Amino acid sequence: MTESAALIAADGPDGVRTLTLNRPQARNALATPLLVEVADALDAAASDERVRCAVVTGGPEIFAAGADINEIAGKDALAALADPRAAVWARIRAFPKPLLAAVEGLCLGGGHELALCADIVVAGAGAKFGQPEINLGIIPGAGGTQMIPRIAGKSVAMKMILAGEWLSAEEARACGLCAEVVESGKALARAHELAAKVAQKSPLALRLAKEAVLRAYETALAEGLAQERKSFALLCGSADKREGIAAFKEKRAPQFKGR
Repeated sequence: MTESAALIAADGPDGVRTLTLNRPQARNALATPLLVEVADALDAAASDERVRCAVVTGGPEIFAAGADINEIAGKDALAALADPRAAVWARIRAFPKPLLAAVEGLCLGGGHELALCADIVVAGAGAKFGQPEINLGIIPGAGGTQMIPRIAGKSVAMKMILAGEWLSAEEARACGLCAEVVESGKALARAHELAAKVAQKSPLALRLAKEAVLRAYETALAEGLAQERKSFALLCGSADKREGIAAFKEKRAPQFKGR
């Protein structure tokens, strides 16, 4: 385990790396140093062959309550346009391995935009999801206006972004902003359970599957189908595919190597 003032990274025996936001005194606000730590930790996980999957989580009552208001207060238009955080967010979104988010309590503003970067979101029953930036005279600036409509639809996105209203965990699940709702306090345990299951799969197949699903948000159907078929064909030539089929026939657990 490595620990810093704002982020805790821990590896489990199952190939899952857990990143815990650790600024309780600031409600886990995503100040630039913390955001950079998250991106650095994901970059390290991406290059570490021992890591098959990552989980990001916060505290028992707050996942992350948004960006750091003091940082925003000091920015004018030119500073905002030149903000290095945009590149940091791009690094987080580019994480090639499966990323899960375990959400308890408040998941607001930049905190919700971090959860939107995850491939699977598990929420405790008391979680709240929101984009309250409109109350400060601004709008989401790290993907909220683009990702929420793609996932939850225009009407839900407009409600969250224009009215600044929060969604309950069940409302978020119903519109696709989270995959599961579990008993409060159990989100991290369930996310770890799912992550451990994901980590047992072929690393090659996981990477190409993630790429294919994300492409569905960005391309026409025909292009997405072509990319899917290309990825399927590439995997058919992999050692992991041969191992998977052999294990299935021999009624044993496969031992995937990422080759």
